Amino acid sequence: MSGAPDGPRLPGAYLAPGTSSFTDFLASQAPELLPSARALPAGAAGDGLTPHATTIVAATFPGGVVVAGDRRATMGNVIAQRDIQKVFPADEYSAVGIAGAAGIAVEMTRLFQTELEHYEKIEGVTLSMDGKANRLAALIRGNLGLAMQGLAVVPLFAGYDLDAETGRIFSYDATGGRYEETAFHSTGSGSVFARGSLKKLYREDLTADEAVLACVQALYDAADDDSATGGPDLARRIFPVVHVITADGGRRWGDAEVAAVADVVVAARMQRPDGPAAALS
Repeated sequence: MSGAPDGPRLPGAYLAPGTSSFTDFLASQAPELLPSARALPAGAAGDGLTPHATTIVAATFPGGVVVAGDRRATMGNVIAQRDIQKVFPADEYSAVGIAGAAGIAVEMTRLFQTELEHYEKIEGVTLSMDGKANRLAALIRGNLGLAMQGLAVVPLFAGYDLDAETGRIFSYDATGGRYEETAFHSTGSGSVFARGSLKKLYREDLTADEAVLACVQALYDAADDDSATGGPDLARRIFPVVHVITADGGRRWGDAEVAAVADVVVAARMQRPDGPAAALS
């Protein structure tokens, strides 16, 4: 006897050329796998029951963009996790920082990563920066039902635009509204304090290292006023996640690199608790 034994076969849709959107393909073939397909009881499901992640900051500099996030996740008034990762590479030239319901945000980020990889495999080219931002907006919009029950996801998306040759930042609201930001932005419960800090520290001519320092300073200020944002944990050596993206691609800074920056910030705050002041001229 010859030939391969009979066995389970993939449906034809999995073997035929189709849409460049992995999410659209999943919606047509296995919609129950989408995060937005889950049915929840009526009422607010997220009040104090699930870990929430904050705060994310981003800042551009000539030649790229920095995305950074603190490491604390809270569940009501309890610290649920001290070393959660909130900044993830979306592809080689972009990154996503998550705020909101942590579990759904991480799952949405993984789906977004697959979406961009699927597009590149089908089309043979990388999706444009605006295209990436729009795809993420569609995923957030699909989560609107869960957002109305308290499980909102409000990420910050940033990357290097190969066509425009510059760093770009996009913010979102819970309905999937997409907004391009100029120079810097923040999201999460400590975002107001972080953004105020960046207003004082940001300059258009920052180097990559100076942009990282400004973002770490902003996260420190956010943690100083927002209980849901975690500052540098010197005892456990837990420091922010920092992702720098340039024309050469994205790279997460190593723990030792970020620790060196955080140590400088903490040492300076011993002398000046309110932090550095902006120049008057």
